[in-house]
Amino acid sequence: MRFPFAFVIALAVTASCAPVPPTPPAARAPIADLPPMRVFTQSAPQRPLRPNAEMARNFLDLVFRLETGEELPILTRFEEPVSVTFAGMVPPTAQLDLDRLLSRLRSEAGISIFYTEGPAAITVEFLPRRTMQAYVPQAACFVEPGVSSWQEFRGKSRSSQTDWTRLSRRERVAVFIPNDTAPQEVRDCLHEEIAQALGPLNDLYELPDSVFNDDNFNTVLTGFDMLMVRVQYAPELANGMTRNAVAMRLPEIFARYNPAGERPAGAPLPPTPRSFVNAVVTALGPKAATAKRRSAAAQAVAIAKDGGWRDERTGFALYAFGRLIQGRDADAARTAFLGARAAFSAIPGADIQRAQTELPLATFELSRGNVDGALSLARAAMPAARRSENAALLAELLRTESAALLVMGQTEKAAAVRLDSLGWARYGFGSAEEIRNFDESFRTIERMAKGMTR
Repeated sequence: MRFPFAFVIALAVTASCAPVPPTPPAARAPIADLPPMRVFTQSAPQRPLRPNAEMARNFLDLVFRLETGEELPILTRFEEPVSVTFAGMVPPTAQLDLDRLLSRLRSEAGISIFYTEGPAAITVEFLPRRTMQAYVPQAACFVEPGVSSWQEFRGKSRSSQTDWTRLSRRERVAVFIPNDTAPQEVRDCLHEEIAQALGPLNDLYELPDSVFNDDNFNTVLTGFDMLMVRVQYAPELANGMTRNAVAMRLPEIFARYNPAGERPAGAPLPPTPRSFVNAVVTALGPKAATAKRRSAAAQAVAIAKDGGWRDERTGFALYAFGRLIQGRDADAARTAFLGARAAFSAIPGADIQRAQTELPLATFELSRGNVDGALSLARAAMPAARRSENAALLAELLRTESAALLVMGQTEKAAAVRLDSLGWARYGFGSAEEIRNFDESFRTIERMAKGMTR
């Protein structure tokens, strides 16, 4: 299941870094000369970086446990080839993104998988967000076994085919995705939910290099994720195998599929307690009061610190806390973001996490008049945003660059970067209203630039 946590920070331009008030609807003019939507056409996934023994432990925890903490008694998977189909009101960008995903699954994970117009093993149904979240309010999208439609899901009763813990093999699975959300969110859901339909069902907050992590930093399948799916379909494994039986075969499988990972592994990370998971869910959930969300984020930070963690979870907790308090206490938020960046900098391959923290830090520098610092931070984060195919983050970083250039008096270059930013925003945010809100800050920047232009 994917949670609706948008890693997008509103560009703040006052000294206190408080969010800019939106322009009243009546005063909003259409965005002139809106550029075409920008899309990613090539993938450059990060290869698995950690030792095989460590990733084998991850595999067992991902495959033999659900996100709820329930244990799965046996391994299950589809018999290949695996067919995928669409149903419902399909968004215009979905087919291209699915085609790219299936191509990657074939080439990187070795899965025999294809798209079909008829009945399929995996059905991806699109429906209004309001309809979906009336039944599963916390989910941005999700996957269910034993059904092939929303109607079946609503009317299903628990059986051996509709309960992951009682499943003996995977035959029919449905993925449900809102059809009224941003193209990037649709693509992200396709990646995570189809990967879970095929393979691992759990999420682990300690993973720095995976979509199987509800921090949502990685949003398209990484090299680690492809390796996990590939291992699940290794010929040595089969439906019905127990955790112990699978564990005995993993060293040979990982050595064959990832010879670069054959090196000593460190001690296992301490498990993530339910208290941390519950605190994060509350902090990021849409229904809790703001004060309760801040308190929950602070609790997650405290749990990470008390546990002495030096991993992904500490950086994520600090980032979430900073995000929630930035409009109330700018200095404390900046301290939290700096702590998150330091935590991520110590993790090999955590480039996208660091890039996410550099966005708000660039905003802080811009609001304080350190234009060169803001520009440096924004530009440094862009390569990771592009490699991770995160159009929303890239649009924000380009907007920050445009703002800095405008303050520096480079108006023509700022205008060109702004248009590039809007092209990526069309994919990252989607609706005209969201893009208009995204673009509002440029008018504020223009007013601020009159007093700051060099």
